[in-house]
Amino acid sequence: MFRRTRLRSGSAGPLRIAILVALAVIASGGRALAQGGGAVDPHAAQPERPTVATHAYTVAPGWIEVEAGVQRQQEGALADRIVVPILFKIGVGERLQFDVAPAWQRDAQGGSAQQGLTDLLVGLKCRIADRAPVVGALAIQGTVSLPTGSADAGRGSGKSAVNVLVISSHRLGPLSLDVNAGYTRLGGESPVAPRDSTVWTAATGLPIAGPLGWAAEVFGFPGTSGPNGQAPVVAVLTGPTLAVRPSLVVDAGVILDVVRFGGTAAYAGVTWNIGRLWRSDARPSRLPGHGPVPREAGAPRSVKRPHP
Repeated sequence: MFRRTRLRSGSAGPLRIAILVALAVIASGGRALAQGGGAVDPHAAQPERPTVATHAYTVAPGWIEVEAGVQRQQEGALADRIVVPILFKIGVGERLQFDVAPAWQRDAQGGSAQQGLTDLLVGLKCRIADRAPVVGALAIQGTVSLPTGSADAGRGSGKSAVNVLVISSHRLGPLSLDVNAGYTRLGGESPVAPRDSTVWTAATGLPIAGPLGWAAEVFGFPGTSGPNGQAPVVAVLTGPTLAVRPSLVVDAGVILDVVRFGGTAAYAGVTWNIGRLWRSDARPSRLPGHGPVPREAGAPRSVKRPHP
């Protein structure tokens, strides 16, 4: 799910680009959806963890899946941050997924610490195409961020926000590739966050042996301007994933600084397809050979909130 992001204040270009990309593939998307293959297991987990990027696929209609993780980042000799993100995913239509993402954060410095909930994310992911030219599987995710976290304590922006994320997913032989571009617009001036921000990310997953896989990603938050402008951030995530069973995938790894991310962060998490909430005749979104290999977002997304 789309995390908090940042970009050049006052720029609405990324949002316009996202809308244009979606409209440009609608025609080919309808044809691509009609090319569906055989059904896949609706009880198989489809991890969006541990990367900041998400994939274009959706949970089967009537089914629920949950992701949870923990991430710890050392902020100095006497300071660190722990984030516990959770993501609930419910298939509400053949091409539609409902997301709810609460998270908890603890910041410690010296001998003191403060903790509490972060901003709550609620959204929908809509799968537009499975096999469109160039973009492959394409989805648009829209979310609303509710100011449930303390801005003074660094656990929120203090304002509601709207996020739009464009998602392109590909299978290149055994390799999965997810490319995301997102834009966030705050509902008002925040004392701690820029009014407009963006994020970009490219993530891949590769099977290693049997149930063991590997996830790798490079992601960035472009710099912003204005009263709360921030310098650009770039980081690299990498680590193994393990499919304990088709419905349960665990992950662990590290996030390494490239540009101003800060100290190395370590993460671990789990994705569990719990089961069916109601009966539906619609099939899962993944097509044979077109779903993501087991890999997972904890993040600074952690669960996809890698840069709280």
